[in-house]
Amino acid sequence: MKRVRYTKYTGDLASEMSMEDLLQALSDYLLDSGFQDPFTRFQELDHTLDDLKEAIRQALESGEFLDQHTQEAIDAMAADGKLDELIEQLLDRMEQENFISSELSQNPGRVSQTAGQMSDAQQQVRFEVTDKSLDFLGYKTLRDLLGSLGKSSYGRHDTRNWATGIETSGASRPYEFGDTLNLDSTATLTSAIQREGLTLPLNIEYRDLQVHQCEYQSSCATVVMLDCSHSMILYGEDRFTPAKKVAMALSHLIRTQYPGDSLSLVLFHDSAEELPVSQLARVKVGPFYTNTREGLRVAQRILKAQRKDMKQIVMITDGKPSALTLSDGRIYKNAFGLDPLVVSETLEEVARCKRSNVMINTFMLASDPGLMQFVHKVTQMCRGKAYFTTPDTLGEYLLMDYMQRKMKTIH
Repeated sequence: MKRVRYTKYTGDLASEMSMEDLLQALSDYLLDSGFQDPFTRFQELDHTLDDLKEAIRQALESGEFLDQHTQEAIDAMAADGKLDELIEQLLDRMEQENFISSELSQNPGRVSQTAGQMSDAQQQVRFEVTDKSLDFLGYKTLRDLLGSLGKSSYGRHDTRNWATGIETSGASRPYEFGDTLNLDSTATLTSAIQREGLTLPLNIEYRDLQVHQCEYQSSCATVVMLDCSHSMILYGEDRFTPAKKVAMALSHLIRTQYPGDSLSLVLFHDSAEELPVSQLARVKVGPFYTNTREGLRVAQRILKAQRKDMKQIVMITDGKPSALTLSDGRIYKNAFGLDPLVVSETLEEVARCKRSNVMINTFMLASDPGLMQFVHKVTQMCRGKAYFTTPDTLGEYLLMDYMQRKMKTIH
């Protein structure tokens, strides 16, 4: 049973500060993807409480999320040497409100029970970002993306078919057994009056019943294939963190607005594996090649188990296919150019997706001519779409594609 602890309000600054604003200010640190940029503020930080304290300190000193009154109070506390006390209170509040969870690392060689060595013990206290924090960050990203799209509302996946339902968007028709009884009272009464005339009481028969039509809205199974090869953080740009944020926003969108849909996550590198979406924020890139074919294989296995009307793969990548899992389990790698063997085997997997009616939409964070030609080939084979975009506009393209579900040229 969930318990709520009530404490006396003291009016202290830690109680007045918005946890959501603080969490948003810490998002770059909490969603760190391993991007080693000499200009980043969190380059040397790890997921320990001491590092989180330093991240909070830097966020407070920057003052980007604080109003003038709060910033002046924090400056005064820093001048009096009380800023560490405020940070401790904020950490306690984050844990009490289930934004983070902490535990003592199992390393008895460095943890001492004596008071003089408590700092070593504190160094070993690590924390995990909770599902509540991940959900909030996904919601925040989604709201920002929808704001940039200029959308005040969004619909569902529309098709060319018609069905009876709750929402009205088409002409009425006679009721048939099995239809949702979304009665069009005006059309029903009109039918009875035309048949019998305006008399009281009015006799309504079965054949008079008219029901509203609405657009048939299909359910969709989506697999996000996310490239986590090392190229996603090379060349002076972090492409992986924006991709993680977009995937989290898409997860929040599906859970809140498309409850009949499903979302799965596949990471591909030297190989590929499915990962729970809730673990996405904790993933970092590595020195891996790009095994696109293996990612498609894993995605297809997931989609085969889904009983949905629509099945699609959303692939986010910035590199060419450069690895291949051979029949004996060995991984063939070639990072130089588009290897004919890797390309041919990858396109054969794309053809299998087409035969299974799985659409592939590719979001490409690169503009290499040879790579663009490969992506266009994938798009033509699977009747999907290709978007050549940047980390800054990735979310806008992906959400528009998911929500509109129709062919459209985006400039």
